[in-house]
Amino acid sequence: MPARPKHDAPKHASYDVIIIGGAMLGSSTAWFLSTNPDFDGRVLVVERDLSYETAATSHTNSCIRQQFSNALNVQISQFGAEFVQNLPRFMGEDSGAPKLRIHNFGYLYLANTPEFADSLRASHAVQAANGAATRLLSGDEIKAEYPFYNTDDLILGSINTVDEGYFDGITVFDWFRRQARANGVEYLANEVTAITRNATGTRVESVTLASGEVVACGQVVNASGTRGAVTARMVGIDIPIEPRKRYTWVFTAETPLDRDLPLTIDPSGLHVRQDGKTSYMAGGHADHDPAVAFDDFSMDHGLWQDHIWPLLATRIPQFEAIKVQREWAGHYDYNTLDHNAITGPHSLVENFLFLNGFSGHGLQQSPAMGRGTAEWLVYGQYRTLDLSPFGFDRIAEGRPFAEKAII
Repeated sequence: MPARPKHDAPKHASYDVIIIGGAMLGSSTAWFLSTNPDFDGRVLVVERDLSYETAATSHTNSCIRQQFSNALNVQISQFGAEFVQNLPRFMGEDSGAPKLRIHNFGYLYLANTPEFADSLRASHAVQAANGAATRLLSGDEIKAEYPFYNTDDLILGSINTVDEGYFDGITVFDWFRRQARANGVEYLANEVTAITRNATGTRVESVTLASGEVVACGQVVNASGTRGAVTARMVGIDIPIEPRKRYTWVFTAETPLDRDLPLTIDPSGLHVRQDGKTSYMAGGHADHDPAVAFDDFSMDHGLWQDHIWPLLATRIPQFEAIKVQREWAGHYDYNTLDHNAITGPHSLVENFLFLNGFSGHGLQQSPAMGRGTAEWLVYGQYRTLDLSPFGFDRIAEGRPFAEKAII
C-alpha cells in the first residue's frame, strides 16, 4: 500500500487569512501581506506538497515579457521586471537576497499572415504607449539581425530586448517563502478538504483539513493552481480552470547558433529560446489539448519526433542536427474562457478571493498579483495597479478579458 501523506497540524484554531496553495502566487501574496505595515493579522498557507515537485512553479520555463495586447498585462510584467531586478531592495538590503538580472534575449513573435502582422502592429502600439521598447521588424530585418532563421514565409516580427527574457524564477520563489516565514507566516503541509460558509452563504467561516482540524478564518485565498476549480467547488462556485499539459525539451545543436536565440514564437505555436551558452529550450503541446489528470506528467515522445523537431528544423535549419538533453511535462492552470487570471473576491462569498487561471503567465505576473491580492485583503481595494478587470464578474457573465498575445 502507498504511504499515507504526512499532515502537519496548525498552530492555531483561527487565522485572519488562509491561503490555499503555497507555490509562487500563494507565497507572493503571503510575503506582501507580511510586509504590509497596516496588517498585523495571522496568516496560514496550506500546501498539499511542500516539495512542490509537480507544481507549475517547478516546471516553469521562467521567462518574462511585456509583449501583451492589453495595457494592464504590460504593466503587470513591468512591475515584475522591476521586482526581479531589485530583489534586495524589496526583501531588505540586509536580508542577503541576491541581485538578479533578466537575460534580455527578448521574445520574438513571427507573423506569416497579414492578419497576424496587423495584430502585432496593434499590440506594438499598446506596448509603446506604456513605455515598452518593442520593435517591429520586416522579414529582411529579421534575417539581418538573426541570419539563422528561415524567413521566406515571414511578413513581420515583434521583439523587445529590454526587461524581457529569462530570469531565475525559482530564486524569487524561494525568497518569497523564506521571508514570509521569517515575518511570521505559517506554512502547513496539509490539504483543505472542505470549506464551510455561514448560514446566508455570504462568507467563509472555516476550512477543514485532511488531518481533521477545522480552522476558522477571516478571509480565504484560492491559490491552488490546477486544482483551483476543485477548491472553488468547495464553496459552491464554478470557475473554468483545468490542468492542460505543456511539454518542454532542452537540447544542444551540432552547430550552435552564433548569437543568443530570442524566445521565438513561431506561427505554428512552437516556442524556442536560448537556455545556456550552447543549449536551447523548446516548448509546445499537441493539437489535441484536453484537460488531463492532476498526476499525469507522462511525455508524448511522438510529439517531439513527428511535430516539434520538424518545425524547429524548418524555422532554424541549424537545428536539423540536435540532441535532446532533458525533457519534462508540466501543467498550465488553464482558464478555458480567456487564458487570463481570475483575481479578487467572489461577488457573493465576499471573503473568498481568487488567484487562479494564469495559463502560463503566473511566474512573471506573481509580484504584481501577490501585491494586488494583499492590498485587497488589507484595504478591500487595489491601491497600485487596478486588477479589477480580472475579477470574477467576467467569469459569471462569460465575458472574456481581451488579450491576444497568448502562448
